[in-house]
Amino acid sequence: MCVSSTFVPVVYRRWLLILAITAGLNASFAALTNLFSTQFEAAQGYNANLDLDGQNGWTTFGAGGINCNGLVSGFFPGQGQQAYIGFTNGVNTLFLLRPINFAPLAAGLPLVKFTTLMRIEDSTNGEYDFFQWSVYNITGDRLFTLDFDNSTPYPTNINYALDGTNGYVSTGTRFFLRSNYTLSVTMNFASNRWSATLNSTVLATNLPMTTTGLPLTFGDVDAVWELANLNFPGDNYLVFDNYAVTAEPLAPSSPAQARLAVLSRSSTGQISLRLYGPNGSKFAVDASTNFTQWTALQTNLVSNGCFDYTDTNAPALTRRFYRARFVP
Repeated sequence: MCVSSTFVPVVYRRWLLILAITAGLNASFAALTNLFSTQFEAAQGYNANLDLDGQNGWTTFGAGGINCNGLVSGFFPGQGQQAYIGFTNGVNTLFLLRPINFAPLAAGLPLVKFTTLMRIEDSTNGEYDFFQWSVYNITGDRLFTLDFDNSTPYPTNINYALDGTNGYVSTGTRFFLRSNYTLSVTMNFASNRWSATLNSTVLATNLPMTTTGLPLTFGDVDAVWELANLNFPGDNYLVFDNYAVTAEPLAPSSPAQARLAVLSRSSTGQISLRLYGPNGSKFAVDASTNFTQWTALQTNLVSNGCFDYTDTNAPALTRRFYRARFVP
């Protein structure tokens, strides 16, 4: 754990040191990496006459029967084809997923966001089930779940469950059947926290992604159909579209979140620097003698609040300027 200190300019005899934090030339703090996205259109290779399972990397596991997933159209105006899970031949619990298997911290992109357009169609046979979005890590451990409970009295409840427990906690928000919603889930793998909104309504905020020390990687986010009555499945179903998962770096929002400081100057003139910043963010340490030409010295990922760098070339120079440049 790095202990932060107050930054002050440092001047050594005939040797001037200036520290700065910069976003870097042409760098974007909101640079997105598209991990996966689809609109389920025929032009993207989706065949509405087939199950979604087996198309473009989508797969299922669980005890669902045939025709429990596929493609439909007309549920979201102007959006073409959509995916669905549920409706018929349910046996127990079915998971529909598109594996991504991404290590956010190792990639320096700890902020992962999942968004989808969704709605739940009601049953016509008097039986009602659960529809969920569950996030798993690469090793197949469930991190957390958002549960849309269609078995509760209308309008229906939205709950969440964390890892290490099957207990569900109410979000205090309900949803309406046959209504269109945009679900957005933000996962910060650097701080082990997640949040979610449904349209503009906050469902969860700043909750732990793992409470049991599971590996913080992103495997997939699954659409789940869970039967409320194993003997009598409902013919309700979840429809979703514009499914997207992106990743991005953490951008410091204030000087207090990113700071370059001097630790020491050795008797030979070597300078030891420390960069304080958010875990999972990536910075380059640059140096210059004239504020015009900058040389990249080292690029590191912040871990445990900071990283250190020692400039062994400093003794040969009469003056040296440093900056820390955010790397998206």
